[in-house]
Amino acid sequence: MIGTRNRRDKRQRGTGYAGVLRDTRVAGGEDYVVDHSAPRTSDFSWRLVSGAIVVVLSLVLVFFYTSNVFYVRSISVGGLKYLTKEEVFAFADIAEMHVFWINPTQVRESLMRSPSVADAEVWIGWPPQMVNIVLEEREPALVWEQNGTAVWVDIQGRIMAQRQNRDDLMIIQADMNVSEGPLSESGRVNPDIVVGALQIQELRPDVTMLRYDPAKGLGFPNAGGWQVWLGSGAHMQEKMNIYNTLEANLILRGIQPSEINIVDPDYPYYTTMWNQ
Repeated sequence: MIGTRNRRDKRQRGTGYAGVLRDTRVAGGEDYVVDHSAPRTSDFSWRLVSGAIVVVLSLVLVFFYTSNVFYVRSISVGGLKYLTKEEVFAFADIAEMHVFWINPTQVRESLMRSPSVADAEVWIGWPPQMVNIVLEEREPALVWEQNGTAVWVDIQGRIMAQRQNRDDLMIIQADMNVSEGPLSESGRVNPDIVVGALQIQELRPDVTMLRYDPAKGLGFPNAGGWQVWLGSGAHMQEKMNIYNTLEANLILRGIQPSEINIVDPDYPYYTTMWNQ
């Protein structure tokens, strides 16, 4: 019994766990130590950084919206020929507006409402030149005078303010009783009138002024003392050839006309002052 108990005690001592030291080395031969200490806390706080960024951005926004630097009081304009910078600024309609609220497309639409503007480019920048505009102005083709008022007219018949005297432009004087033209409700000249006037100017450089009558169209006084009426449109070369032939025939026959009418090239006619 005593021998059996001793063998049992030896087995118990060999398999006990309380006092056993285990090898902490891993297969590679390195020591593996488990750290059971409490985690360390970092002294760096991302919350403070985020808060600082929010504060800085808020101050920047307050500066943008409260500083007078960002309110438009002038513009940069290129391409001017007849208009002035002040006129363009008025057409743009952005005075005292904050630059953040300016829409370049809307500014362009405002500029295009001017009859003198053919095209415009608008872009927004930073101070001091926050609004930059480049214009393309319409070119006048002739001068239209009616009821004591003179305006410019372009090749499409659009009217514009006469901004300077141009000796190279044909002048059209509308009869006082005329109800058509740029000063009526239509607001523009029939392009056929413009085309006809420019062709007459090319064919007769000596003629610098034309008359306009709603029924007879364009005409001019001849040096011989009679009035010539040619209508309008793009067939002035044909009408002028007919006129020259008829004029030569009348002079050869000793007839003094008061009016030669070639409005309809198929039915030209003349009138005389003394029923000749």
